Amino acid sequence: MTSLPGRGRTAVTAVLSSALLLSACSAAGTGKAEADLHDQLPEAVKKAGVIRVGASLTAAPVIFRSPEGQPDGLDPDLGAAMAKVLGVRFEFQDAGPFSNVLPGLLDKKYDVAMSGITDNLNRRQGLDKNGKQVNDGVDFVDYYMAGIGIMVGKGNPAKIVKIDDLCGHAVAVKKGTTHNDLALRQKAVCDGQSKPLKVEETTDDAGAMEELRSGRADAYVTDYPKALYNSQVAAGGKSFDIAGPQLQPKPYGIALRKGDEQLRDVLAKAMRRLVADGTYDQILNSRKLTVGAIQSPVVNGGTS
Repeated sequence: MTSLPGRGRTAVTAVLSSALLLSACSAAGTGKAEADLHDQLPEAVKKAGVIRVGASLTAAPVIFRSPEGQPDGLDPDLGAAMAKVLGVRFEFQDAGPFSNVLPGLLDKKYDVAMSGITDNLNRRQGLDKNGKQVNDGVDFVDYYMAGIGIMVGKGNPAKIVKIDDLCGHAVAVKKGTTHNDLALRQKAVCDGQSKPLKVEETTDDAGAMEELRSGRADAYVTDYPKALYNSQVAAGGKSFDIAGPQLQPKPYGIALRKGDEQLRDVLAKAMRRLVADGTYDQILNSRKLTVGAIQSPVVNGGTS
């Protein structure tokens, strides 16, 4: 996990649709169920009437900027729905590159992080890719399953289908992600086979796709929903393909600091309510992301 390079930057804060976001003072009028969850929020959150959400707006269709410059995608949709249930506002704040998101959360720049973040043991335990303790770790409220997707040039000229096929090629990855760690582990495997793997690290999806488009990379390894979306949308679907099936699905989670169990548990209840009342399925269907739907949101469900 990297240090936070963007301390001097001005966070871009977007307040989600006022039709969905209810202030804390109006919670009593939202109905007994909604008021009940509102009452379970930490006092500081109820007083502020807002949950600040750190994110990197670089990961369509999970989270990105709309043409108007506002947060858009699966995560803001779910945030808006939880805001309605909890009776507080959700404000998505742009942390810049993805590698800034969790450090910013641990530095208390926002209350939670929601940016297509994979729940895994290293992040929960605060370990780097070498198993060294680097921070206190975070908790997760899991809400979606996403595996690995491999984007390739149209027609897949390098004939890449699985991770082992990357040996002897160049791969683009977004810095600070689990895919970055995966590529570096695979690099050691490939070096041992005398088939070197070159890892090109970028700060966002656009940079990674440019590496692939220009030929500097033969593949881009990312989350399957993003790989599928970008292979269909970029250049009208004429530039990229997705190679092979989804690999190794793992949960996305809302990240919270250790010690924020009260907020964590209320968010888990809110997400379960969205699943139970059908709102969750409606949101995933509208984003064409039903492939990753889960039956019941859990806390810290990632296994590796």
